[in-house]
Amino acid sequence: MLETIQSINSTVNGIVWGPPMLILLIGTGILLTVRSGFLIQIRKFGTVMKHTAGSLFGPDAHKKGESGVTPFQAVATALASTVGTGNITGVATAITIGGPGAVFWMWVSAFFGMMTKYSEVLLAVKFREKNERNEWVGGPMYYIEKGLGWKWLAVIFAVFAAVASFGIGNMTQSNSIANAVNQVAGVDPLITGLVIAAGTGIVILGGIKRIAQVTEKLVPFMGAFYVVLGIVTLVMNITYLPEAFKLIFWCAFDPTAAVGGAFGYTVMLAIRYGFARGVFSNEAGLGSAPIAHAASNTDSPVKQAFWGAFEVFFDTFVVCTITGLVVVSSGMWSSDLQGTSLTIAAFGNSVGALGEWGITIATILFAFSTILGWSYYGEKAIEYLFKGTSIVGSIKLGYRLLFVVMTVFGAVGSLTLVWDIADTLNGLMAIPNLIGLVGLSGIVVKMTKEHFSKN
Repeated sequence: MLETIQSINSTVNGIVWGPPMLILLIGTGILLTVRSGFLIQIRKFGTVMKHTAGSLFGPDAHKKGESGVTPFQAVATALASTVGTGNITGVATAITIGGPGAVFWMWVSAFFGMMTKYSEVLLAVKFREKNERNEWVGGPMYYIEKGLGWKWLAVIFAVFAAVASFGIGNMTQSNSIANAVNQVAGVDPLITGLVIAAGTGIVILGGIKRIAQVTEKLVPFMGAFYVVLGIVTLVMNITYLPEAFKLIFWCAFDPTAAVGGAFGYTVMLAIRYGFARGVFSNEAGLGSAPIAHAASNTDSPVKQAFWGAFEVFFDTFVVCTITGLVVVSSGMWSSDLQGTSLTIAAFGNSVGALGEWGITIATILFAFSTILGWSYYGEKAIEYLFKGTSIVGSIKLGYRLLFVVMTVFGAVGSLTLVWDIADTLNGLMAIPNLIGLVGLSGIVVKMTKEHFSKN
């Protein structure tokens, strides 16, 4: 049975993540970047950082309203799902399959992905609406329906998002936690899965406000924890960093010359897995994070969209880069290890037990926060599909309960199969969202230029 599922998924994955998808993914970011005149990533990058990282303790970031959550709680929920095991397991997997050059292509995808995610958040806030509980709701399904007038495509996105939440935001996360805890502490994956399920249920049954309250405290702590751990490890490996950077750049364009032909790395593999794992990590183009941002009490779509660009920058250029440099500089990227096991071994090789336990703790924090964020995304997709019906409440409760149960299945499942299915679902979810972004790119460019001309 598993072999049949793997075979079907492999066929679909080859189509979804083939050259046409990669062109659509990076092409959308390039289109939006060029049409906006490189405003977000280059010309107004300082402004973006000032209104995001520079305003973390300011009143605007914590503005409360009658409904929804504060702008910072919205970005914390989005970052909770963005900064996940893709930063630990995904980066290691990309390097294992695509070689060190995959890190370079992650950077490329992130540069254009900053504008892609900025656009998603802007449109989500612009086209959002109030639900029956007076909460703001929005996301690709709303801006595709209200902006393009294509409800059929909006429904397709919502279906894929609801299903994808069980992959990228659930099973892959619990799987990574279970593997990390088992490797370092020898705990049975089933026991870990049951503990994860209990913790998840306690939080998500309280809805978006409880999720936001947890993530706004969890995200800053886990981000700072991983960055400090990474910097300490890189300092220990500082003599190997020049060679690591050289491998990353050489393998991005000529892996055979850099590491020889024995490993089987190709430029296409580096590009494919650099983009795929990069998107899995920073979620630019998937259309997931805008669902959280739409719940914000902000009164400015553009200012909230700055946080979308910041998410991609922090996730990939900071967190993923730390992971990639540690793995490559350790020299263990060419071993038989993969996923979380490779990252744990790479950190452990440099700083011993501190690295092993540090990555285990980071994996638990990253993965659990992602589970919380994605439970909200999936629920909002379900809410959109059944809005206006008398059974929407029961369907949402059923979804929450099923979501909790699936964390247990993810913990005891196959790492390779779980990640492959998540990759496929990511691609299927991204397609309708990217179509929406291209179709509404004119609105994004107009609102962005108007904002900067007035400010």
